[in-house]
Amino acid sequence: MRKLIIPLFSLALTVSCGTAKVSDGKTVSRSEASAGSVDKAFLSAYKTIKAEDLKKNLYVIASEEMEGRDTGSPGQKKAGVYMVNYYKNLGIPYPKALGSYYQKVPADFMRERGGSNLPDSENILAFIEGTEKPDEIVVVSAHYDHVGTKNGVVYNGADDDGSGTVAVMQIAKAFQAAKKAGHGPKRSILFLHVTGEEHGLFGSEYYSSHPVFPLANTVVDLNIDMIGRDDPENRGKQYVYVIGSEMLSSELKVINEAANKKTNNLELNYKYDDPNDPQRLYYRSDHYNFAKNNVPVAFFFDGIHEDYHKPTDDPEKIDYPLLEKRTQLVFTTAWDIANRPERITVDKK
Repeated sequence: MRKLIIPLFSLALTVSCGTAKVSDGKTVSRSEASAGSVDKAFLSAYKTIKAEDLKKNLYVIASEEMEGRDTGSPGQKKAGVYMVNYYKNLGIPYPKALGSYYQKVPADFMRERGGSNLPDSENILAFIEGTEKPDEIVVVSAHYDHVGTKNGVVYNGADDDGSGTVAVMQIAKAFQAAKKAGHGPKRSILFLHVTGEEHGLFGSEYYSSHPVFPLANTVVDLNIDMIGRDDPENRGKQYVYVIGSEMLSSELKVINEAANKKTNNLELNYKYDDPNDPQRLYYRSDHYNFAKNNVPVAFFFDGIHEDYHKPTDDPEKIDYPLLEKRTQLVFTTAWDIANRPERITVDKK
């Protein structure tokens, strides 16, 4: 993050009338059979989000080899190659309109906004096209840059924002599993890894001013920035801060809370859910560049802990079971938004 300077969803389906037999011989309507099939697909996909997989990827993303992933650095580019290969291996493509997994963020763009001496960098985009409403886009985002190496010491950024990076990767895997089972999302999902967050939210600002998909068609941004630790105020609790979920849409907070109750029932903490909060967290991560363009957002966050922006933010300090639960919450929220009959409304300013 930028420093300040399981019961299942019942989805509405369009199905033919009539009845169908299920394995126990009971006769049910085709709509009931179809809904049950979707529920099974959701549960199967949900279960692919595992602590051990999050840990495996994070030990790479936040390794010494990545040299702290400073914007445009060789270490960040190595992390990017790992991420792109991950998506290729899963069979998740890049957006056709982009022609690559990489969206270049030019040095000149960052320099004009105060990012002096930064080289060219890249956002990384992977994409699953919707089956029924492909032009409506659900964005799941996280920044994959960190603050690099200082005085020969690597700042690994395991929580900030390695945790969000691997969560997005795992959520993509879950959606791809559902797609392979014949239940791909109705709306398209963009998995957006942005650069330059630590220097000024540059990657998300570049995307919002050069969107691959029109922002008018962007339904929501679920942004994940630090979800692998706890802060002193919540030590040992099963919680997550949620910021911004009712700023633009009265529906988004309700959807997220329902997703939480039907899965891990974490404590949803709204302490920072106020633009006037002294920490100003609503403005300090990449969701803000969507919110200021009238796209509903929810920002998932674990708080300011003792290793924030220090070289001690290492992968062995991550609470992987809690990271799993938080990732599952974001996936479940995204699943509902992607598959509900109508897109969520923007009814607040």
